[in-house]
Amino acid sequence: MMNLTRKIFISICFLFITASSFAQAATDVGLDIGTKAPDINLPNPQGDTIALSSLKGKIVLIDFWASWCAPCLKEQPELKTIYQKYQQAKFTNADGFTIYGVSLDSKKENWINAINKFSIEWPQVSDLKFWNSAPAKLYGLEGIPYNFLIDGNGVIVAKDLHGDDLMQSLKNLEKK
Repeated sequence: MMNLTRKIFISICFLFITASSFAQAATDVGLDIGTKAPDINLPNPQGDTIALSSLKGKIVLIDFWASWCAPCLKEQPELKTIYQKYQQAKFTNADGFTIYGVSLDSKKENWINAINKFSIEWPQVSDLKFWNSAPAKLYGLEGIPYNFLIDGNGVIVAKDLHGDDLMQSLKNLEKK
């Protein structure tokens, strides 16, 4: 009985240590609110490289998603509504809003089919490396959908915003 109790205790300690290190993943790479978002340079479906930094001057939602992720797909119609509402908006330090979609797909056909199915209009990029994607590692992702909202200077102003929270954050950033 004592041996079983000890094994359970060790297992709980291991899980706690593991969970703590996962919770700190984004912090460890310096992706706190107020820090500059690391640049991403990946190809779009046509093979042209689009740099995140090329969108400087706009409010950008870096949206990590994939065609195999049901919650990601469920979110696409709402993102489209938000995109259409704010793409021409004037913000405190930015003109316009866009979304920079970073797909964690591994199959190009699935990725393109999802883009077409949801009529996604904003820039989409992927290295088609699934969870081994360089940006997924760089941004310390542990799950998707996940996003970072950056201002016109590329500084992270919010993380993991969805639905009404994203809409409210954009409203708060608009010029008054």
